[in-house]
Amino acid sequence: MITRGEQMLELRRMRMTASPAFLRGGFRPFYFGGAAWAVVALTLWLVALAGGVVLPTVMEPLAWHRHEMLFGFVGAVIAGFLLTAIPNWTGRLPIAGLPLAALAGLWLAARMAILFSASIGAGLAAALDIGFFLVLAAVAGREVLAAKNRNFPIVLVVLLFAFASATDHAEAMGAGVAPGLGAHAGILLVVVLISLIGGRIIPSFTRNWLAKQGEKHRLPGQPTRFDIGAIAITVLAMAAWTAAPFHRVAGLLLLLAGTAQLARLSRWGGARSVRDPLVFILHVGFAWLPVGLLLLGASIFVAAVPRTAAIHALTAGAMGSMILAVMTRSTLGHTGRALRADGATVAIYVLVTAGALLRVSAPFGLFDYTLSMRWSAVGWGGAFLLFLIVYGPILFRHRLGDPTK
Repeated sequence: MITRGEQMLELRRMRMTASPAFLRGGFRPFYFGGAAWAVVALTLWLVALAGGVVLPTVMEPLAWHRHEMLFGFVGAVIAGFLLTAIPNWTGRLPIAGLPLAALAGLWLAARMAILFSASIGAGLAAALDIGFFLVLAAVAGREVLAAKNRNFPIVLVVLLFAFASATDHAEAMGAGVAPGLGAHAGILLVVVLISLIGGRIIPSFTRNWLAKQGEKHRLPGQPTRFDIGAIAITVLAMAAWTAAPFHRVAGLLLLLAGTAQLARLSRWGGARSVRDPLVFILHVGFAWLPVGLLLLGASIFVAAVPRTAAIHALTAGAMGSMILAVMTRSTLGHTGRALRADGATVAIYVLVTAGALLRVSAPFGLFDYTLSMRWSAVGWGGAFLLFLIVYGPILFRHRLGDPTK
C-alpha cells in the first residue's frame, strides 16, 4: 500500500521532470528576479531622484527605494537561497513546477502592487508583500520540520522578516511607528544571516580550496565558541541600534561587534585564496560586515562619520557583494558547471565592489558627491545587469547532464 508521504514524493518528482528548467529550483526564478529587480528599482529611484518621473506609490520615494532594495531585492535572493539550500539540508526533493511559479508570482505581484499602490491601495500592497514572506516561511518550515533538520532558526529569521516588512509598511501608512524601525529590523536580520551563513560557508569553501592546492597547515577550522560569541554580540548590537539608533550603548556594542567580526574574518585565510575569485569574493563581501558595524558605531560618537555611509557599507557593500558571490557560485554549482570564475564573473565582482566603495565614500566628501553617486550606481547596478547577461541564460537552461531534459 502506497502511503500519503510516498504519493507526495512521487507528485513532486513528476513536477520536477515535467517542469521547464527555469522552475526546477528556487534559485532560478528568484536569483533572476532579484537581480532584475535590483536593476529596475535602482534605475527608477535614480530617475525619480532626478525629477524625471513621479513614482506611482503611496510611499515616499526614499521609503520605497529603501523598502524595495531590502525586502524586494534582498528578499528574493533569500528565498532563492533558502529554497535551494533546504533540499541539501533535508535530502528532500526541491520545490518545483507550479508551486514554485506561484511563489515567485506572489513575490512579483507584491513588487508591482507596492509600486502602483497609489492606484490599488496601500493595504493590498502590504498584504501581498507580507504574505509572500509568510508563505515562504510556511513552505520552508514544512520542509525543515518534516526532515527534523536543525536549520529551523533560519526559517524563523524569514518569519521575522515578514514582521519587519509589516512594520515598514505601517510606518509608510502613518501608523505612528518609530522612523526607520522596520528597515533597521530588516537590516538586522540580513546581517544575522550573513554572519551565520557566511561563517559556515566561507571557512569551509576556503579550506577545501586550500586543501586542493596542497596546503596542509593553518587551514580554516569549524566554527568555535568565539564565532558563536561574535554572532551573539552582533545580534545584541544590531538589536540595540534598532531600538535606539543614537544611544551610546548601542555605539559601544557596534564597535565591539565590528571588532569581533573582523577578528573572525582574519582567521579564515582570505589572503591565501586571492587566486580563486569565487572564494576570494566571499571574504571581500564579508569584510563589509565589520566595516559597516564599525562605521555605524563610530557614527554615534563622531559627527564626521556619516550614518548613511555605515548603512550602505552593510547594504550596498555586505549584502550586495555577498549576494553576487553566492548567486554566481551556486548557479554554476547547481547547473552542473565548473566552479570557475571567467572574466565576466570577475568583472561582476569588481563592479559591485567599486560601486559599494563609491557609495560608502560619497558622504565623506572625498570626491564630488553627485559624481560619486552616479558612478556608484553605474558600478553597483552594472554588476547585477552583467549577472543577468552572463548568468540569466544559464538559469533558463537545463542542468548539464540532466537525463530528464
